[in-house]
Amino acid sequence: MKKSIKNILTFTLVLIFALQVFGFKANALEEDIKVDAKSALLMEPLTGKVIYEKNSHEKLPPASVTKIMTMLLTMEAVDSGKIKFTDKVTASENAKKMGGSTMLLDAGEVRTVEELIKGIAIASGNDAAVCMAEYLAGSEEAFVKLMNERARGLGMNDTTFKNCTGLNAPGHVTSAYDISIMSRELLKHSSILKYSGTYMETISEGRKTPIGLVNHNKLVRFFKGCDGLKTGFTEEAKYCISATATRDGVRMLSVIMGSPSYKVRNRDASMLLNYGFSKFECKKLIDKDTEIEKVSLNKQGDKYFVAKAKDDFSIMLEKGINNKIDKKCVIGVDKNKKQYKKGDVVGYCEISINNAVVGKVPVYTDRDFKKSRFFDDIKNSVRNLFDKSI
Repeated sequence: MKKSIKNILTFTLVLIFALQVFGFKANALEEDIKVDAKSALLMEPLTGKVIYEKNSHEKLPPASVTKIMTMLLTMEAVDSGKIKFTDKVTASENAKKMGGSTMLLDAGEVRTVEELIKGIAIASGNDAAVCMAEYLAGSEEAFVKLMNERARGLGMNDTTFKNCTGLNAPGHVTSAYDISIMSRELLKHSSILKYSGTYMETISEGRKTPIGLVNHNKLVRFFKGCDGLKTGFTEEAKYCISATATRDGVRMLSVIMGSPSYKVRNRDASMLLNYGFSKFECKKLIDKDTEIEKVSLNKQGDKYFVAKAKDDFSIMLEKGINNKIDKKCVIGVDKNKKQYKKGDVVGYCEISINNAVVGKVPVYTDRDFKKSRFFDDIKNSVRNLFDKSI
């Protein structure tokens, strides 16, 4: 009897050990994620899919992660043509007296927009942020109104900005979820990564003493593929980061707020990014200039052109998920146009994942042709080209 009880206990202990070691439980890896920060989120930014979150809507002070919105408004102004990278900006006395992280600007010093963006993205310069705010809106107060308007437009419902720097101010709060929203929007302006992904930079033009900029985001140097976006720290906010990296065509975004130390912050951000890379892969569905469809110009089919893809098209897919992928070619021509030249766009290829449209790629003709009545009949026709599951 004693031997039987001993055997049962031994078997039970072995079984428990096996379950712990080999992870025979659902979503074991997800359950093993332990983030020490107050709040965190992991997102695949191309689709906006949230992969992991912890207290993601808790309103917390963001410190200098605030500057993501400052950079977003700056990049939107640049990319819209409102301002240029080469524009000259004069530093005010108000900018010079900013505390915390700075790029050591003197009052009256003239720097370009690009240099100020470097100062914000690399060195987290509060003086640079105020310079840009004053240049874009006339004053920091007016710029903060623009920040809050943009936040509302993006659906950042947990956010209230009180300044453009992230220095402590009553009521200056956001959430990990909202940080992911504005980070995702900033990533649409891909040239910002040229700056946020730089570890060290020197600005010397017009100065006796060069400005040395060192990135506060050490993941840029030590985490493979990391190229942004912004760190933050104050005694109130503790250690925060919006970190992004790309590997094998997949981009991930992790947000950490209220971490007890910069080492724990960087560790948790890295852990989340690595988890994201383990879960997703990039699938190229269309190659630029490849044949999409042969389109007949008459009923006999002896006159035709080949519709070819104008661009590449890739999509992020979760590994281990069976996805139904469809491609449909939509041919639509200008009724007033009688003749088409090689390279003219004649429609588009529509890509769907699980019956949801995820993108469109323009298609062009591979040769010159004259439009016929038969071709008018197929205008706007939808042709199913591809249907399979991967």
